[in-house]
Amino acid sequence: MTKLSVNINKIATIRNARGGNLPNVLKAALDCERFGAQGITVHPRPDERHIRYQDVYDIKGKIHTEFNIEGNPIPQFNKLVLDVKPEQVTLVPDGPDVLTSNAGWDTKIHKAYLQEIIAMFKEAGIRTSIFVDANEEMIFHAKETGTDRVELYTESYADLFPTNPKEAIKPFILAADAAVSLGIGLNAGHDLDLENLKYFSQNINGLLEVSIGHALISDALYYGLENTVMMYKRLL
Repeated sequence: MTKLSVNINKIATIRNARGGNLPNVLKAALDCERFGAQGITVHPRPDERHIRYQDVYDIKGKIHTEFNIEGNPIPQFNKLVLDVKPEQVTLVPDGPDVLTSNAGWDTKIHKAYLQEIIAMFKEAGIRTSIFVDANEEMIFHAKETGTDRVELYTESYADLFPTNPKEAIKPFILAADAAVSLGIGLNAGHDLDLENLKYFSQNINGLLEVSIGHALISDALYYGLENTVMMYKRLL
């Protein structure tokens, strides 16, 4: 069964819009865990426009499910991850000016850099994952970085799915097969939702985990958080 990791960034976005501590980010993480989420994902950015670094410290030690910290491995981020020691760190090449993650790593160009960062985290006992596009070449070069897993960036799948699901899934099938053949664990995330998740999970070989935030938190406004977490889990 593919695990569901709930990204709670959007909870923090709502809190930050008003100030104070409503909604409570830690409570949201604990509730998602209680409702059946098998992981909690956060993606702190340098400007702390949603998840704050302090949120990450607050969550660790309180939840018992898997903790996944995503982000660009700048020194501030690296220190946070090494301090908290989550079960997984996902390396994402997003600059400080991007609204949301919009590309995977070029694992060929940045191979030496990724090797250094990944070795540091693995020495600390943290499982590593690299955010990559659905490109077989990038998967092959990712293997040489020493990463434990890759996370397929699924925006292109989500965009094409409503009109041509078979075409949308093709590059992801190839990328997944490449990862499995190389012995790399496989995660996926970005714009997966109640409409496209089941088809994706049914067609992707070796899918270990999906990280879903924006769509899931948006759906929770209509269906309630507990019900929504269960709805997503049923699709997996």
